[in-house]
Amino acid sequence: MKVFTEVEAEKLISKYLPVSKSKLVKNIKEAINSTKKIKYPVALKIISKDALHKSDIGGVIFVYNEKELIKGFEKLEKISKKHKLKLDGIMVQEYFQGKQLVIGIKKDPSFGHAIMFGLGGVLVEVLKDVSFRICPITEKDAQEMIDELKAKQILYGFRGDKGVDIKLLKKILVKASKIPLKHKDITELDINPLIMTDKIGKVVDARIVFQK
Repeated sequence: MKVFTEVEAEKLISKYLPVSKSKLVKNIKEAINSTKKIKYPVALKIISKDALHKSDIGGVIFVYNEKELIKGFEKLEKISKKHKLKLDGIMVQEYFQGKQLVIGIKKDPSFGHAIMFGLGGVLVEVLKDVSFRICPITEKDAQEMIDELKAKQILYGFRGDKGVDIKLLKKILVKASKIPLKHKDITELDINPLIMTDKIGKVVDARIVFQK
């Protein structure tokens, strides 16, 4: 089994899907310099193969200015030392708000690759509001996957909320379902979250597991 960290996973995924801007840095000076291109607010993330679930150890911090960035960077370094992580670096990533969605791909020994879609973020395991299809899918399949969700109204918008760009979401689902056609050795691919608004959709965190 070979596991890609977020940096490696997002590099591969960016060939197929829109991915949020980011930079892996080694020190505070590099982090500050990165904000010339990646404007505040930004997310700071621990990148390590020893911490694939970063949020479980407080490994993701959102900052709004240079003072907060310095403080946040130092805090993540302390967390890394406390958990004895082999640190690849700290990721500085553009931050924007929207609906948090999840896309997952798993290789089944009988059916081959299947795609899962639902509401994302930390609530995905609690709500379990997801739909499944065998890869690859069509836009019609993508529409059905969206409409199977109990909370689909969150995506379409309600009470003045604009929801998400459904047309873009369908394209992203179709493209994601085709990734295993090019990378047959993928056993798991997790995009959580995919952040979407009524105008944009971007992958904000990802993980990939390959067969050796």
